[in-house]
Amino acid sequence: MSKLIDLHIHSTSSDGIFKPAELLKIASEAGLSAIALADHDSVDGVDEAIAAAAEFNITVIPAVELSVEYGNYHDVHILGYFIDHKDPEFVSMLDRFCQSRESRGLRVIEKINLKLADQGREPVAVAEVMALAEGALGRPHIARILIEKGYCSDMQDAFNQYLLPCNVPKEYLPFDEAIREIVRIGGVPVLAHPQSITRSREELTKIICDMNRRGLGGIEAFNTMGIEGEDGFLRSLANTLGLAVTGGSDFHGTEEGQFMGKGRGNLYITDELIDPLDKKRPPKG
Repeated sequence: MSKLIDLHIHSTSSDGIFKPAELLKIASEAGLSAIALADHDSVDGVDEAIAAAAEFNITVIPAVELSVEYGNYHDVHILGYFIDHKDPEFVSMLDRFCQSRESRGLRVIEKINLKLADQGREPVAVAEVMALAEGALGRPHIARILIEKGYCSDMQDAFNQYLLPCNVPKEYLPFDEAIREIVRIGGVPVLAHPQSITRSREELTKIICDMNRRGLGGIEAFNTMGIEGEDGFLRSLANTLGLAVTGGSDFHGTEEGQFMGKGRGNLYITDELIDPLDKKRPPKG
C-alpha cells in the first residue's frame, strides 16, 4: 500500500517558520512516511531533522534547494536529493552564499527603511529580522517583521509594497556548477516547480531537454504551482527523457491555505516516487 510523502519542505534554516524537529511532528500528524528537508542554500537543519525522525518513524531525505542562473533565466531552483550534506567543500560554498544573502538582506532593509521614513513610519530593526533568520537570511524574514508591525496585511502585500520595490540583485550559482556539485556529493539534481520558469509547454520542453543533456536527474511534476493537466504533461516529459519524477508542497508554514503533504489540497504524492529517484543517484566512487 502506497504511503504519502512530501519531498519539498523548508525550515528555519532558510525561510520556513518551523524548526526541523517541529516539521517532523507536523509530518507525522499529516500521515507522511517520508519528507525531504530542502532548505534554500542551506543544509544546517538536516541533522536535526534526521534525529527527530526516529521518534516519528519517518524517513528524512537530505536535500537542498539551490538558486541558479540558467541562460537568461534567473532564480531557477534546483533541488538536490540524497546529498552528502556534510561534504566540507559543499558546506563551505553554502556558507559563502549564506553570507551573500545576509549582505543582500541588510541592503534590502536599508532601502525599506528609507521608504518607511518617507511614510513617517518606524524603521525595521536589523536585530528583529536576524532573530527570525536562524539560517540564511531571506526576504520572507523581512516580510514577517513588516506584517508583525502592521505595515502589511500578508506576505504578498509585503512583497508588493516593500520587498519588490526595494529589491537588491541576488547572487546565483551557474546551472552547470550546481548540477556538478549535487552529483559530486552523491545527489540527484531535480528541477523544482518548472512552471516558475515558463508556462509555455513548448518552451519548457526545450529547456528541460537541454537541462537533461547537461545532467538534470528529475523534475518536480507535482507542485503547488501546477494547474490542471500540468502534472500529466510533466510526467510524460520525464518518462520520455528518462528523468525521475518528484513532488512536494514547498511548505514554509507562512502560506495561507497551503499544507504539508497536500499543498493547497490538490497534491497526492506517494512513496512510489522514492525508488526511481534513488536509482538516479550517481555510482559511488
